[in-house]
Amino acid sequence: MYSRFRVPSVWREMGQLQREMNHLFEATGGKRALGSPEFPAINLWANEEGQFIRAEMPGIKANDINIDVTADTLTISGNRSHDEAVENTRYHRQERRYGTFTRIVQLPFMVNTSSVEANLKNGVLDIKLQRAESDKPKKIAVKSE
Repeated sequence: MYSRFRVPSVWREMGQLQREMNHLFEATGGKRALGSPEFPAINLWANEEGQFIRAEMPGIKANDINIDVTADTLTISGNRSHDEAVENTRYHRQERRYGTFTRIVQLPFMVNTSSVEANLKNGVLDIKLQRAESDKPKKIAVKSE
C-alpha cells in the first residue's frame, strides 16, 4: 500500500505563520521601507560645542511636537493630524502616516538640558543641543620638574 510522507504539523504551522508574517509585512509597506523606517527622518551632527539635529516634520504644527532631553537621550514625539476627507471621494493611494509618533535618539555625548533650542520652519525641525560642561574635553597642563 502506498504511504504518503506527512510533514509534522508543527512545521506546517510554522510555514503558515511565515507566509502570514510576509503578507502582513508587505501590506504595511515593507517593500517601500528601503530608507529609514522611523518617523521623523533625522540628521544628527556634532562638534566640540554641541550637537545639532534636523528632522523632517511636514504638515506638523509646532504645538503638536514634544521634545524631551535627559542627559544623552533625545525624545521627539507628537501627533500628525489626518487630512479631512472631502465628501464623495475615495483614496486610490494613501502613503502618508498619521497619528502619534515617537523617536528616541541616543546622543553621542551628554548635553546641557537647560540650553536646548528648537525651531520649526517650513516643515523642518532644527534642534540645537549644547554640550554639557562636564562632558567637554579638558586640556591638562603637563608640568616639568
